[in-house]
Amino acid sequence: MPWSFDSHIHLSDSTYLPEINFILNQMKFLKIKACCVSMNIENSLETLSLSKQSNLVLPFIGIHPECANDDLEKINNLIELNQNNISGIGEIGLDPTYCKNIDDTKRQIQVFESLLSSAEKFHKPISIHSRKSLDDIFEIMTSYDTKHALLHWFDGSKKQLQKAMDMNFYVSFGPVMIYANDKQTLLSKADESKILVETDGPVRFSRCFEMKSAQISFIPSVIFCASKILEKTFDDMSLLLEENTNRFLGI
Repeated sequence: MPWSFDSHIHLSDSTYLPEINFILNQMKFLKIKACCVSMNIENSLETLSLSKQSNLVLPFIGIHPECANDDLEKINNLIELNQNNISGIGEIGLDPTYCKNIDDTKRQIQVFESLLSSAEKFHKPISIHSRKSLDDIFEIMTSYDTKHALLHWFDGSKKQLQKAMDMNFYVSFGPVMIYANDKQTLLSKADESKILVETDGPVRFSRCFEMKSAQISFIPSVIFCASKILEKTFDDMSLLLEENTNRFLGI
Protein backbone atom coordinates (compact mmCIF):
# COMPACT_ATOMS: atom_id res chain seq x y z
CA MET A 1 0.00 0.00 0.00
CA PRO A 2 1.56 3.34 -1.04
CA TRP A 3 2.00 6.22 1.35
CA SER A 4 -0.32 9.19 0.97
CA PHE A 5 0.93 12.73 1.43
CA ASP A 6 -0.72 15.94 2.51
CA SER A 7 1.60 18.19 0.54
CA HIS A 8 0.60 21.37 2.42
CA ILE A 9 -0.85 21.54 5.92
CA HIS A 10 -0.23 23.83 8.91
CA LEU A 11 -0.06 20.93 11.33
CA SER A 12 1.87 23.01 13.89
CA ASP A 13 -0.99 25.53 14.06
CA SER A 14 -2.47 25.92 17.53
CA THR A 15 -5.84 24.65 16.21
CA TYR A 16 -4.42 21.14 16.10
CA LEU A 17 -2.54 21.24 19.41
CA PRO A 18 -5.28 19.74 21.67
CA GLU A 19 -5.55 16.65 19.43
CA ILE A 20 -2.03 16.39 18.04
CA ASN A 21 -1.28 12.97 19.56
CA PHE A 22 -4.51 11.59 18.10
CA ILE A 23 -3.66 13.13 14.71
CA LEU A 24 -0.17 11.62 14.69
CA ASN A 25 -1.59 8.20 15.52
CA GLN A 26 -4.22 8.65 12.84
CA MET A 27 -1.52 9.46 10.29
CA LYS A 28 0.30 6.26 11.20
CA PHE A 29 -2.88 4.19 10.89
CA LEU A 30 -3.88 5.79 7.55
CA LYS A 31 -0.31 5.81 6.18
CA ILE A 32 -0.28 9.56 5.58
CA LYS A 33 2.76 11.81 5.77
CA ALA A 34 2.42 15.58 6.15
CA CYS A 35 4.45 18.39 4.61
CA CYS A 36 4.03 20.70 7.59
CA VAL A 37 4.47 24.31 6.47
CA SER A 38 5.17 27.32 8.68
CA MET A 39 4.13 30.97 8.88
CA ASN A 40 6.98 32.77 10.69
CA ILE A 41 9.96 32.27 13.03
CA GLU A 42 7.89 31.22 16.04
CA ASN A 43 5.77 28.82 14.03
CA SER A 44 8.84 27.43 12.26
CA LEU A 45 10.30 26.50 15.66
CA GLU A 46 7.00 24.81 16.54
CA THR A 47 7.13 22.89 13.25
CA LEU A 48 10.66 21.68 13.99
CA SER A 49 9.56 20.60 17.46
CA LEU A 50 6.56 18.71 16.07
CA SER A 51 8.73 16.91 13.52
CA LYS A 52 10.77 15.46 16.40
CA GLN A 53 7.62 13.76 17.71
CA SER A 54 6.98 11.83 14.50
CA ASN A 55 8.93 11.02 11.34
CA LEU A 56 5.61 11.32 9.48
CA VAL A 57 5.84 15.11 9.90
CA LEU A 58 8.02 16.57 7.13
CA PRO A 59 9.01 20.06 8.32
CA PHE A 60 8.93 23.08 6.00
CA ILE A 61 10.04 26.37 7.56
CA GLY A 62 9.75 29.88 6.20
CA ILE A 63 7.87 33.19 6.22
CA HIS A 64 4.35 33.44 4.80
CA PRO A 65 3.66 36.69 2.85
CA GLU A 66 1.21 37.70 5.58
CA CYS A 67 4.18 37.71 7.99
CA ALA A 68 6.68 39.43 5.68
CA ASN A 69 7.79 41.81 8.43
CA ASP A 70 9.17 38.93 10.48
CA ASP A 71 12.94 38.70 11.00
CA LEU A 72 14.35 37.53 7.66
CA GLU A 73 17.89 37.09 8.94
CA LYS A 74 16.69 34.82 11.76
CA ILE A 75 14.71 32.56 9.44
CA ASN A 76 17.61 32.23 7.02
CA ASN A 77 19.91 31.36 9.93
CA LEU A 78 17.33 28.83 11.17
CA ILE A 79 17.24 27.24 7.71
CA GLU A 80 21.03 26.99 7.62
CA LEU A 81 21.24 25.53 11.13
CA ASN A 82 18.57 22.95 10.32
CA GLN A 83 19.45 22.24 6.70
CA ASN A 84 19.86 18.53 7.46
CA ASN A 85 16.61 18.33 9.46
CA ILE A 86 14.11 20.16 7.25
CA SER A 87 12.27 18.70 4.28
CA GLY A 88 11.67 22.02 2.57
CA ILE A 89 11.09 25.76 2.75
CA GLY A 90 7.60 27.20 3.01
CA GLU A 91 5.12 28.63 3.09
CA ILE A 92 6.67 31.45 1.09
CA GLY A 93 5.39 33.63 -1.74
CA LEU A 94 3.48 36.78 -2.61
CA ASP A 95 -0.01 38.04 -1.84
CA PRO A 96 -1.22 41.63 -2.49
CA THR A 97 -4.06 41.04 -0.02
CA TYR A 98 -1.58 41.77 2.77
CA CYS A 99 0.00 44.85 1.16
CA LYS A 100 -1.15 48.32 2.20
CA ASN A 101 1.46 50.21 0.19
CA ILE A 102 4.41 49.84 -2.19
CA ASP A 103 6.81 49.28 0.72
CA ASP A 104 4.80 46.23 1.81
CA THR A 105 4.98 44.88 -1.74
CA LYS A 106 8.74 45.42 -1.91
CA ARG A 107 9.21 43.71 1.45
CA GLN A 108 7.24 40.66 0.32
CA ILE A 109 9.38 40.37 -2.81
CA GLN A 110 12.58 40.78 -0.78
CA VAL A 111 11.57 38.02 1.65
CA PHE A 112 10.41 35.72 -1.13
CA GLU A 113 13.60 36.11 -3.17
CA SER A 114 15.84 35.69 -0.13
CA LEU A 115 14.13 32.44 0.86
CA LEU A 116 14.25 31.21 -2.73
CA SER A 117 18.00 31.77 -2.62
CA SER A 118 18.23 29.73 0.59
CA ALA A 119 16.21 26.96 -1.01
CA GLU A 120 18.59 26.82 -3.95
CA LYS A 121 21.67 27.02 -1.70
CA PHE A 122 20.58 24.05 0.40
CA HIS A 123 18.78 22.17 -2.40
CA LYS A 124 15.36 22.22 -0.70
CA PRO A 125 11.88 22.01 -2.26
CA ILE A 126 9.60 25.00 -1.76
CA SER A 127 5.89 25.42 -1.07
CA ILE A 128 4.63 28.64 -2.68
CA HIS A 129 1.65 30.85 -1.79
CA SER A 130 0.52 32.57 -4.99
CA ARG A 131 -2.92 34.05 -4.36
CA LYS A 132 -3.60 36.89 -6.82
CA SER A 133 0.10 36.90 -7.74
CA LEU A 134 0.72 34.02 -10.13
CA ASP A 135 2.09 36.14 -12.97
CA ASP A 136 4.49 37.90 -10.60
CA ILE A 137 5.57 34.51 -9.21
CA PHE A 138 6.22 33.26 -12.75
CA GLU A 139 8.35 36.30 -13.55
CA ILE A 140 10.46 35.99 -10.40
CA MET A 141 10.85 32.23 -10.74
CA THR A 142 12.46 32.53 -14.17
CA SER A 143 15.64 33.31 -12.18
CA TYR A 144 15.31 30.25 -9.93
CA ASP A 145 15.08 26.48 -10.24
CA THR A 146 11.44 25.32 -10.36
CA LYS A 147 12.22 21.59 -10.45
CA HIS A 148 11.08 21.19 -6.83
CA ALA A 149 8.61 24.07 -6.51
CA LEU A 150 4.95 23.62 -5.58
CA LEU A 151 2.23 26.16 -6.34
CA HIS A 152 0.01 25.08 -3.47
CA TRP A 153 -3.79 25.37 -3.82
CA PHE A 154 -3.50 26.24 -7.50
CA ASP A 155 -6.21 28.77 -8.35
CA GLY A 156 -5.17 30.21 -11.69
CA SER A 157 -6.62 30.11 -15.17
CA LYS A 158 -6.11 27.35 -17.72
CA LYS A 159 -3.54 29.57 -19.43
CA GLN A 160 -1.68 30.06 -16.16
CA LEU A 161 -1.84 26.32 -15.49
CA GLN A 162 -0.17 25.67 -18.84
CA LYS A 163 2.48 28.25 -17.95
CA ALA A 164 3.08 26.45 -14.66
CA MET A 165 3.43 23.13 -16.47
CA ASP A 166 5.83 24.69 -19.00
CA MET A 167 7.94 26.02 -16.12
CA ASN A 168 8.05 22.62 -14.42
CA PHE A 169 6.04 23.56 -11.32
CA TYR A 170 4.06 21.10 -9.25
CA VAL A 171 0.46 22.08 -8.47
CA SER A 172 -1.70 20.83 -5.63
CA PHE A 173 -5.44 20.46 -5.19
CA GLY A 174 -7.39 20.16 -1.95
CA PRO A 175 -10.80 19.38 -0.47
CA VAL A 176 -12.50 22.22 -2.35
CA MET A 177 -11.95 20.21 -5.55
CA ILE A 178 -14.54 17.71 -4.33
CA TYR A 179 -17.35 20.23 -4.91
CA ALA A 180 -15.81 22.87 -7.23
CA ASN A 181 -16.13 22.23 -10.97
CA ASP A 182 -13.43 24.77 -11.89
CA LYS A 183 -10.85 22.97 -9.73
CA GLN A 184 -11.87 19.63 -11.24
CA THR A 185 -11.32 21.09 -14.70
CA LEU A 186 -7.89 22.40 -13.75
CA LEU A 187 -6.91 18.99 -12.39
CA SER A 188 -7.97 17.34 -15.64
CA LYS A 189 -5.77 19.77 -17.62
CA ALA A 190 -2.64 19.38 -15.46
CA ASP A 191 0.30 17.15 -16.33
CA GLU A 192 -0.35 14.00 -14.28
CA SER A 193 3.29 13.89 -13.19
CA LYS A 194 2.95 17.34 -11.57
CA ILE A 195 -0.19 16.79 -9.46
CA LEU A 196 -0.13 16.69 -5.65
CA VAL A 197 -2.92 16.79 -3.05
CA GLU A 198 -3.24 18.83 0.13
CA THR A 199 -5.66 20.04 2.79
CA ASP A 200 -4.15 23.44 3.72
CA GLY A 201 -5.55 22.76 7.18
CA PRO A 202 -6.74 24.30 9.38
CA VAL A 203 -8.56 26.15 6.56
CA ARG A 204 -12.31 25.52 6.76
CA PHE A 205 -14.29 24.06 3.87
CA SER A 206 -18.00 24.37 3.09
CA ARG A 207 -20.53 22.04 1.45
CA CYS A 208 -19.96 18.45 2.54
CA PHE A 209 -17.32 19.54 5.06
CA GLU A 210 -19.78 21.79 6.93
CA MET A 211 -17.19 24.53 7.55
CA LYS A 212 -15.02 22.25 9.68
CA SER A 213 -11.28 22.84 9.91
CA ALA A 214 -9.51 20.59 7.44
CA GLN A 215 -8.21 17.35 8.90
CA ILE A 216 -5.45 15.27 7.41
CA SER A 217 -8.01 12.45 7.27
CA PHE A 218 -9.65 14.36 4.37
CA ILE A 219 -6.78 13.27 2.10
CA PRO A 220 -8.27 9.88 1.05
CA SER A 221 -11.43 11.71 -0.09
CA VAL A 222 -9.35 14.14 -2.18
CA ILE A 223 -7.46 11.22 -3.72
CA PHE A 224 -10.74 9.42 -4.47
CA CYS A 225 -12.13 12.54 -6.19
CA ALA A 226 -8.95 12.94 -8.25
CA SER A 227 -9.09 9.27 -9.27
CA LYS A 228 -12.61 9.71 -10.63
CA ILE A 229 -11.72 12.87 -12.56
CA LEU A 230 -8.66 11.23 -14.13
CA GLU A 231 -10.45 7.88 -14.62
CA LYS A 232 -8.03 5.88 -12.51
CA THR A 233 -8.49 3.39 -9.72
CA PHE A 234 -7.94 4.70 -6.20
CA ASP A 235 -4.82 2.53 -5.88
CA ASP A 236 -3.34 3.78 -9.16
CA MET A 237 -4.05 7.39 -8.19
CA SER A 238 -2.45 6.84 -4.77
CA LEU A 239 0.65 5.35 -6.34
CA LEU A 240 0.93 8.22 -8.86
CA LEU A 241 0.65 10.80 -6.06
CA GLU A 242 3.24 8.99 -3.95
CA GLU A 243 5.70 9.00 -6.86
CA ASN A 244 4.97 12.67 -7.62
CA THR A 245 5.41 13.76 -4.01
CA ASN A 246 8.62 11.81 -3.53
CA ARG A 247 9.98 13.45 -6.68
CA PHE A 248 8.90 16.90 -5.44
CA LEU A 249 10.63 16.24 -2.11
CA GLY A 250 13.71 14.93 -3.86
CA ILE A 251 13.61 11.54 -2.15
